[in-house]
Amino acid sequence: MQQPVQLGPKPLTRADVHAVARGDARVEITEAAREAVTAARAHIDRLATAERPTYGVSTGFGALAVRHIPPDRRAALQQSLVRSHAAGAGPEVEREVVRALVLLRLKTLASGHTGVRLETAEAMAAMLNAGITPVVHEFGSLGCSGDLAPLSAAALALTGEGDVRDADGALVPAAVALAAAGIEPVRLAEKEGLALINGTDGMLGMLVLAIRDLDYLLDVADLTAAMSVEALLGTDRVFAADLHALRPHPGQGRSARRMAEILRGSEIMDSHRGPDCTRVQDAYSLRCSPQVHGAARDTVAYAATVADRELASSIDNPVVLADGRVESNGNFHGAPIAYVLDFLAIPTADVASIAERRTDRMLDVSRSHGLPPFLAHDPGVDSGHMIAQYTQAAIVSELKRLAVPASVDSIPSSAMQEDHVSMGWSAARKLRQAVDGLRRVLAIEFLTAARALDLRKPLNPAPATAAAVAKLREHVPGPGPDRHLAPEIAAAEDLIRKGAL
Repeated sequence: MQQPVQLGPKPLTRADVHAVARGDARVEITEAAREAVTAARAHIDRLATAERPTYGVSTGFGALAVRHIPPDRRAALQQSLVRSHAAGAGPEVEREVVRALVLLRLKTLASGHTGVRLETAEAMAAMLNAGITPVVHEFGSLGCSGDLAPLSAAALALTGEGDVRDADGALVPAAVALAAAGIEPVRLAEKEGLALINGTDGMLGMLVLAIRDLDYLLDVADLTAAMSVEALLGTDRVFAADLHALRPHPGQGRSARRMAEILRGSEIMDSHRGPDCTRVQDAYSLRCSPQVHGAARDTVAYAATVADRELASSIDNPVVLADGRVESNGNFHGAPIAYVLDFLAIPTADVASIAERRTDRMLDVSRSHGLPPFLAHDPGVDSGHMIAQYTQAAIVSELKRLAVPASVDSIPSSAMQEDHVSMGWSAARKLRQAVDGLRRVLAIEFLTAARALDLRKPLNPAPATAAAVAKLREHVPGPGPDRHLAPEIAAAEDLIRKGAL
């Protein structure tokens, strides 16, 4: 059983986010966090009764911040804020994203810098632990002033309004799900509505999830690239450590080491090492795989440093400082996250692009060094993997469009009070599509390279690539006459999604 994730003074880790978002780990608010939350709330209670207006406590929001709200209307103000801001539209966002979003908002609430009551933070923790997932819609965040509509949907559920998915995935009213879990709906007090929605938690959650996915997919890319090099009778000499030491990018060195190790012990590679081999240089898509994969690895590593800084942050506006001051700020602006989300979409597209080029070489009889056209059983009667490469090409083309940055756009809102926004949520949503596309492209290369290696028999592939082929053959048969290929692509993709390679 997983250990509960502790919410307190120490920053959350990316592993913590994965444990809760994908592994349904429980969360616990530490005693230190309880003390900090209680102390911060005392400052808000003092300001709530003061004559001097304080933003978010006794004023309106955004362009309406100039309006002073009378004391008897301040609690209603918070509920109205959440209701009006839960204005999302479009498809439901994935469960893992919503769980990450709620966890990260709770992390900030537990920091003692937002001024919420302890019972509000505890209710949010209980909702997570009960497996209740608010329905959050695709559109509604501009990546500034927080992921407003998505976080408002989560906050609305906490108050017993709106719809949620229960632990079994059924769509039910929030009030019904909370009651079934024994959770009392929250009646928002001063400042709490604002504190629940003014964060970059959705885009950060998606960044953390994408980093984990890309880390693994780049390992898969090293494997499928090595399989393609082997199947195409390429050379492994270009993966030698001393060559890559001349250009000491850490990601490049790692990919080169991995590819060299994957190819170790290959009879296919050994068959053309002698003086009769006339191959001088392989095509770039083979020879430069470590450089492309490695640059992608280094980009992911940079994104991870940004994610870790954000996981150590407390994002709200206004914030409660240690000395009791409540100050407005701009930390809700999503630019730091938006930039790296956009950045990651570029290598995601490029790694897919080079994989598609390797696949195409295996299908072209003029470049495949003895493999049958399109790896077909009976070329002309059979088409082999011809159209699988078309599918790759279509996905790669889409990935290039998804690599166009969202963060260079900005649409002013709130009567020009919020006149520059990050579009970080949009950058995160398109990165998730790109990650899915890369997985599919690599699945097709994996499927194609495995078939090509089988066609090199009686020569045996390396033990590592042979093991990968054997894993695939548990779900997809070897070479033969044309079959329905879509299920085989789906099976290869499922193996990658499950981390089976």
